[in-house]
Amino acid sequence: MYAIVDIETTGGSARLERITEIAVYIHDGNRIVEEFSTLINPERNIPCFITSLTGITNEMVEEAPKFYEVARRIVELTEGKIFVAHNARFDYSFIRQEFNMLGYNFKRPILDTVALSRKLIPGHSSYSLGNLCNDLGIEINGRHRASGDALATVRLLELLLEKDRELNSGSLIKNRKAAKLHPALDIAKLEEIPEEPGVYYFHDEGGDVIYVGKSRNLSERVSSHISNNTSAREMEMRSMIADITWERTGSELIALLMESAEIKSRKPRFNRAQRRTGFRHGIYSETDEAGYIRFSYRNVRDEEVPLAIFTSRDRARGKLEQIVTDYNLCQKLCGLYETSGPCFHRQVSICRGACCGEEDPESYNERALMALDEFIFRERNFFIIDRGRDEEERSAVKIVKGKYAGYGFFSINDVGFGLTALHDCIKPAHDNRDIQVIIKGYLKKHRVERIIDF
Repeated sequence: MYAIVDIETTGGSARLERITEIAVYIHDGNRIVEEFSTLINPERNIPCFITSLTGITNEMVEEAPKFYEVARRIVELTEGKIFVAHNARFDYSFIRQEFNMLGYNFKRPILDTVALSRKLIPGHSSYSLGNLCNDLGIEINGRHRASGDALATVRLLELLLEKDRELNSGSLIKNRKAAKLHPALDIAKLEEIPEEPGVYYFHDEGGDVIYVGKSRNLSERVSSHISNNTSAREMEMRSMIADITWERTGSELIALLMESAEIKSRKPRFNRAQRRTGFRHGIYSETDEAGYIRFSYRNVRDEEVPLAIFTSRDRARGKLEQIVTDYNLCQKLCGLYETSGPCFHRQVSICRGACCGEEDPESYNERALMALDEFIFRERNFFIIDRGRDEEERSAVKIVKGKYAGYGFFSINDVGFGLTALHDCIKPAHDNRDIQVIIKGYLKKHRVERIIDF
């Protein structure tokens, strides 16, 4: 049995707004067997823009029942039924919050016709109720009113039930299983998660973090974990999620850095260890006793942070061969020619003779330093300035002598871009290979607001 539900509200946040109308249709899988709809007095003003959308005015709800007066009817109607709605998270979170204020723990298995439509009838440009019904020829009598939208959702569900039988896909069964979340998880909390960059944490019933993730859209990513059946491991994790917390970062780079640090420090059960096997070969530099800048390539050891990291030894060697050619450097001083005498390029008069003392260190190092600049950070000190968590805020990532030193946030209204304020806002952090890969990769692929040297 299904309870198809639609509500109208005073706004978009279940935590802050109230319900103004509710409609419930009980369906046995073949037809509607019972229905209920009513306006509800939200005990607050209905904003003008909401009235223009729904047509529900303050005068219309003035004499309507308050939620507590219809709460028992809603419980009785939906008990033992699957809660069905289009974008079910929205309707369910509001109803659950109304019951929370009454001290009642309202819990029902959920079926979202948006998610089910995407699975059973893919290819539509939009899965909003209005657009989808228009595509499918389902008439909506009373758009943005609870009864009209709920009845349209009934017709959509009937179509999906038939499609599910045709495909024999069992999608409805899978969605029922997907609704079996940990009993302590407050699904209304999902409505509070912002559609912004940040880091999110899944906690078990003991409060321990079992998974850390990052996303450019926290709400979307967390919802995908809750609703998708991708693997046995994912389903096991979802069944253990008793609470969800998150931290907004504004900047995707900060989210990447935070996620990496949190996984290393917390070692959550369901996070796979950050793979380093793909980047095991690095290029290094040093100054020898004679004063020449030397380059070399080798396997990366422990927590070493090389100038650059590569997926194979051949790629690392190839990069060194490139800079030898581009900057006319010595093969021997770049670890590409291991003999006791001059390098091959010297023998054919390409190398200027640093390998046999015929070019002095000062002259040679001018070109070697230019080659070092290709590795982005080198010994440079700078801040990476990017978006913050609101319009007046910016994020800062600090690099000292080519190494990551931490990140922070600052107000452009209070401190501007002064160096003292930038240094003061930084929360110190440790550099490592993964962080270097993250920062260098991000700077290559994304435009940041500005770079400030110091």
